[in-house]
Amino acid sequence: MDLDDWELSVEELDNLERDALKQIAERNASSSAATTSAASLQSTLPSAFPAAYKREEASSAAPTIKSSSGEDKVSGTSSAGNCGPHDGNHVKQLKEKRSVKFFLHASGNIAAKFSYDQILVEACRKIPKASWSAKERLWMFPLSSLSIAEKVLREISGSNLELENLDPLVQRAITAASAMPDLRDHYEFIPNSIESKLMPFQREGVRFALQHGGRILLADEMGLGKTLQAIAVVSCIRESWPVLVLVPSSLRLHWASMIQQWLNIPSSEILVVLSQWGGSNKAGFKIVPSNTKKSVHLDGVFNIVSYDIVPKLQDLLMESTFKVVIADESHFLKNAQAKRTGASLPLLQKAQYVILLSGTPALSRPIELFKQLEALYPNVYKNVHEYGNRYCKGGIFGVYQGASNHEELHSLMKATLMIRRLKKDVLSELPQKRRQQVFLDLGEKEMRHVNSLFRELEVIKGKYKSAQSEEEAKSLKFAEKSLITKIYTASAEAKIPAVLDYLGTMVEADCKFLIFAHHQPMIESIHNYLLKKKVGCIRIDGSTPSALRQALVTDFQEKETIKAAVLSIKAGGVGLTLTAASTVIFAELSWTPGDLIQAEDRAHRIGQVSSVNVCYLLANDTVDDIIWDVVQSKLENLGQMLDGHEKSLEVSTNQSYSSPSKQKTLDSFIKRCNNSPPHEPRKKHFHQ
Repeated sequence: MDLDDWELSVEELDNLERDALKQIAERNASSSAATTSAASLQSTLPSAFPAAYKREEASSAAPTIKSSSGEDKVSGTSSAGNCGPHDGNHVKQLKEKRSVKFFLHASGNIAAKFSYDQILVEACRKIPKASWSAKERLWMFPLSSLSIAEKVLREISGSNLELENLDPLVQRAITAASAMPDLRDHYEFIPNSIESKLMPFQREGVRFALQHGGRILLADEMGLGKTLQAIAVVSCIRESWPVLVLVPSSLRLHWASMIQQWLNIPSSEILVVLSQWGGSNKAGFKIVPSNTKKSVHLDGVFNIVSYDIVPKLQDLLMESTFKVVIADESHFLKNAQAKRTGASLPLLQKAQYVILLSGTPALSRPIELFKQLEALYPNVYKNVHEYGNRYCKGGIFGVYQGASNHEELHSLMKATLMIRRLKKDVLSELPQKRRQQVFLDLGEKEMRHVNSLFRELEVIKGKYKSAQSEEEAKSLKFAEKSLITKIYTASAEAKIPAVLDYLGTMVEADCKFLIFAHHQPMIESIHNYLLKKKVGCIRIDGSTPSALRQALVTDFQEKETIKAAVLSIKAGGVGLTLTAASTVIFAELSWTPGDLIQAEDRAHRIGQVSSVNVCYLLANDTVDDIIWDVVQSKLENLGQMLDGHEKSLEVSTNQSYSSPSKQKTLDSFIKRCNNSPPHEPRKKHFHQ
């Protein structure tokens, strides 16, 4: 009804309202008084009011009349708020609609949001461990209090409560995670040799894994020691060994060496499945070829299998009883249609303990997380459409490519299964520069030429020792130098496929990095691989004009789309500032250790706000054996790993420690070749 129909002005209506409120406030708060009050109010209303309105308001003890400000005023409410418990205001409070929204907070707690209401406030105070956040104006309580919170709010008498609860998927995830056993008391089983080397944030990561029943996604940024944390977790549940480790093919030997180093178990108990093998296996791991016609037996204490081999061994793996499974670079399982995903998922779901490792958990592309979440909690994440409709903005032709409810998904993962730290968050705990070796496994085909050259070198060394004249010795010495140069070149060519394989993991990681090489075939292969993968990159080598170099550097430093810098050790190792990257990779070694240090310092220099991770890609039975044997003793702070402690490598006492700027080059290595066979170097000691 419009005001015009009432034939009263706004001022007259306001006067009537004030008079009515005054009269009702003067009545007693009893039911009889309320009736009298209503009758009195009816008698005060002018005859101009419609009869129907009078009858309706006469039946209520607290009529609501629209004020000039547009607000609903309740009869019986004085400005002083001193009405009795049965006044109109109280009746309205009991009958009015209340709305409360529950949502998952970034802290991992449940948050309750509602407009101020004293009755709701009193109800929240009854929720166990609930607290008021004045800053965010929210009530917060832990996941474990959710069911009690629902009960308390629904028990508010006389209230028309509208509770917007958590999504069913979120509720299932919380219930499942809450049911997992808390294994933090197992932390005491970590060997002291590991525990003493863990940084505080790594200890937190291990405890998180144990607290969540050993089924987690460890999503620390690259370079924060996820491998070591996973090994530490596994050491706490030794009673559930043997262990299956699923990895990209380029990281099989790296995992084998890390397990042997940190857990100090016999290398013969570490089984590595390789599709091809051309090396000498100096470390003594149990190598099992996957391309043999014989049946494969996974009887190691640790069994390392690459994702691409899992489909071939699926039946064998499913028959095995692995209670503990580690899946490194678990984003390799993001594609639901990939064979490796279909074959790996049942292994993960079947295991009691599952540790997924990924530095890039694809939080901005939720659909790529689904298979990893399904691996950890198959009974929660069982319907891709339910998940996609909530977190991927619906789908077109069944493909969910969007992102929705992003904060809720991130909070849910953090609360139930994921721990993620960035370098900037733990920078105070990290050393400025850390180095690590990654051993590549080269195929027999790639090693064929290198092996033949080493055999030739053995023959020449034998002849040199029995040389009959100085002239013959000089001739053999020259031939030796020439042959080692050929080995250097052949080693680079042999490493190319394995280096590109490793590079695939870097591309997946989606972070900025520098990669150094010496030979043009290696540089060219790396550059072409990145272009083929459509990775934004710059290239600086000896053929790059000086006038263009600074522009390329600026692009790398300022453009987020430029992810990689492909550099020659000589041309790219001096005078350039490339601090936008905190990861440095060496595909090859240099004869001069000073060159490597200079190259490392393209990222590790003034302006770098992160900790620099330096990765050397090495291959046994190549020129790396010759060079690394001496280079390792010259690199500054070598062995400074994620434990944060500086440790020198164990090197022979007769090695020189001259300044990098005064390094002798090829002659030093020729001398070493004369003293020991280059393809049988001393055991390398490297702290990671």
